[in-house]
Amino acid sequence: MSASSDDFMVFSGTANLPLAEKVAAYLGKPINQINIPHFPDGETFCQVMDGVRGKDVFVIQSGSPAPNEAYMELFIIMDALKRGSARRITAILPYYGYARQDRKDQPRVPITARLIANLLEAAGADRVMTLDLHANQIQGFFDIPLDHLKAEPIILKYIRDQHWANPIVVAPDTGGAKTAYGYSRKLGCGLAIVAKQRTGGDTVESFSLVGDVKDHDVIMIDDMTATGGTLSAAAKMCRENGAKSVHAFVTHFPLTPKGADRLMTEGYLDELVVTDSIKMREGFDPSKLPFQLTQLSVAPLIGEAIRRTHNDESINDLFNHE
Repeated sequence: MSASSDDFMVFSGTANLPLAEKVAAYLGKPINQINIPHFPDGETFCQVMDGVRGKDVFVIQSGSPAPNEAYMELFIIMDALKRGSARRITAILPYYGYARQDRKDQPRVPITARLIANLLEAAGADRVMTLDLHANQIQGFFDIPLDHLKAEPIILKYIRDQHWANPIVVAPDTGGAKTAYGYSRKLGCGLAIVAKQRTGGDTVESFSLVGDVKDHDVIMIDDMTATGGTLSAAAKMCRENGAKSVHAFVTHFPLTPKGADRLMTEGYLDELVVTDSIKMREGFDPSKLPFQLTQLSVAPLIGEAIRRTHNDESINDLFNHE
């Protein structure tokens, strides 16, 4: 027997309340109230103001900005919901913070993406929903169901609406080649790849371009940008090789102060398109950029995934057709 739509509740942490409000509006439901004060010493407290006994509960919390605080807040909220006898708790992380720490590439370093998965389960999550993971293998870190949503349908619709005359999809690094290839097939256009050499945590030196971008409208695809280094270097190389225009598309935008400065001063892009998986950085003024910044909302995607999860319907069908 399918559950009633009245049997699920939507909660949100403080990391990305604007997105949560859009998701709730899509579902035609209110965001249920949580009181989240902080003690003078910095400890977080939480009290769920509505009864959750026997309810199917969804908690929206992005892992940025301030991932440490965002995750701790999420863990505390889920513990309160679990102790309030919620029937099922689904943690929705539009951005999975710490996703870049997904392997041991140096001696004596953690695999923090796995640690976060363990902590989510320990805090009471029965299911996790996230968007465009930095690495697909993170799905294997979970022993509970994980729904890996993709912003691809939203981005593809925007690209098609632009009607560019001569598009080509470019992967800004070799790690994104598979994703870029998928976009190129769906758009029916060519593919190019920028090979890069990272010289530091926020510095990138691009050194080769595989493919011909001359006189093309470049569609650059990546999952995230924080410092803007990869996008800027790749865009510069495309410009130097005769690209007509460069449009970058990234799902997650955890912008750092250095990244903001770089975007303000380097004008290789014509447009940067991001989603609202992360709340825009405080004090960042897009109107001062030397190019257009466009934000697409993933709220309908997350809202529909919530509805389908609650009603035991397929989420994969969201991505099987266009």
